[in-house]
Amino acid sequence: MERGRVGLKREESKLEWSKTKTIFIFIFAILNVFLYSVYINQHNQAQNVEVLGSLSIVESLKLDNITYEEFPEEEMSSSYVSAKVKHFTVEEVATLENQNTSIIDNVSLRSYMKDLPKLTKDADGHYMVEDFLKRYVWSGEQYKVWEWNEETRVLTLYQTVADEPIYYSPHGKLELHLNESDEVVRYDQTALEQFVSFNQKKNILTPFEAISSLATKGYLKQNSHIESVVLGYSTLVQFTETQVFAPTWHVRVLLDDGEVEHHFINAIEGKVIDFQMDEGRVYEEGSE
Repeated sequence: MERGRVGLKREESKLEWSKTKTIFIFIFAILNVFLYSVYINQHNQAQNVEVLGSLSIVESLKLDNITYEEFPEEEMSSSYVSAKVKHFTVEEVATLENQNTSIIDNVSLRSYMKDLPKLTKDADGHYMVEDFLKRYVWSGEQYKVWEWNEETRVLTLYQTVADEPIYYSPHGKLELHLNESDEVVRYDQTALEQFVSFNQKKNILTPFEAISSLATKGYLKQNSHIESVVLGYSTLVQFTETQVFAPTWHVRVLLDDGEVEHHFINAIEGKVIDFQMDEGRVYEEGSE
């Protein structure tokens, strides 16, 4: 009698387990179908974003009344560059004419002009500095004008690599101090030398991709006009003696109130650069 009951319970258990397995299989089948449908939807959405992404940026710029010039869209490449901080020597300084020059900490010059050279302006009101640079400044032809400060009467220039400026480099900077008669009273200079380009060039953002990066991150203001997108370099890593520079887009934006904003984007990584945040990061040579 007992054996009959045990056998019956075993049969009932087998039947229950069979039902349970069937339910689990059915549930897993439904789950697989559901997950697959989610994957398909996400995949289709991603494809739609890829197709419509550039159109969305264009439409977004139009809605915010942000205008821009036509920029080339072909693929571009560039490379990282390294350079050494220039150490000035007494012999080099002695060759500079019409000035009394002091060397500060081996890496900076301060020169007072004896007979004050006068700078003239072009038709657009910009100072013409080429003759002064060529005649009075060490490797002066490597510097380009960045900005004029009317209040302090200081004309700031930055050193270039292959004619492309190194933005906000404290080690490749030239400041011309002018009096009210547009004469150069003195100048302060730092410099870089022994430039080396990394062998492997990398694809960089196009000008429009740089604009798109700023737009998606909310840097562009309504009713503004993007005047120019110019390629240069910015400091990526600075050691005490060696600097490494990354290709960088400079985006100049004219606001509706007449003010100008400057934005900078790492042309390889797409990172928006804040020079104030990046100041002071100096590493000892050979440190990690």
